[in-house]
Amino acid sequence: MPDGSQAVVLAGGLATRMLPRTETVPKAMLEVAGRPFVDWQLELLARSGIREVVMCIAHLGERIRAHVGDGSRYRLSVLWSEEAPGQLLGTAGAIRAALPLLADTFVVTYGDSYLPFDYGALDRLLRAHGDCDGVMSVFHNAGHWDTSNVITDGTWVVRYEKTEKSAAFDHIDYGATALRRDVIAALPAGKVAGLDAIQRDLAATHRLRALVARERFFEIGSPQGLADLGEHLRAKS
Repeated sequence: MPDGSQAVVLAGGLATRMLPRTETVPKAMLEVAGRPFVDWQLELLARSGIREVVMCIAHLGERIRAHVGDGSRYRLSVLWSEEAPGQLLGTAGAIRAALPLLADTFVVTYGDSYLPFDYGALDRLLRAHGDCDGVMSVFHNAGHWDTSNVITDGTWVVRYEKTEKSAAFDHIDYGATALRRDVIAALPAGKVAGLDAIQRDLAATHRLRALVARERFFEIGSPQGLADLGEHLRAKS
């Protein structure tokens, strides 16, 4: 596949922080600046050179699938991987369930993240360097937007701990990571697994490069995050 061609979007979460509206509307379909969030996200991926997207869905996933379809109106090819209701496998487990659809390298991001940077750069960096199995986008956060969880020297993720609170962790996982398919293929099928554990272990074994993003990230996993993104998008348009 061409560089930057595939992204995996994890859009199967229950979105409990956005209740009660997510009882009947999946988080990816929440309205932001007059449109469903997924429209904004898929268009951003397409502008970054992504050509194929694997949507991992579960909770109310049929609503997302009915809206997005084959992805052609976003200039994308969208494939679908759906977890069984009541049997959520975690972030890495959901990717493992989509293994037959995965390219040799791909970019994984979350179904509530809007990242104003070049997603395709992650995949290009991974393909260019055989000394790593992943490339994580990071942002110099210094505890501002959320709890910082990354130590980086600018080239490598030196340490990643999802819940770390030490001041030494001054960067944060920006919300997108490129991975090799082999990393996911090594996981047992049908088992609950978290992407954060993969990222932590790759960092610990010096196999996770860093790509430093320059603009703040946006997310719709909280009411404030939804409001912030809406303001950002309206200002840009």
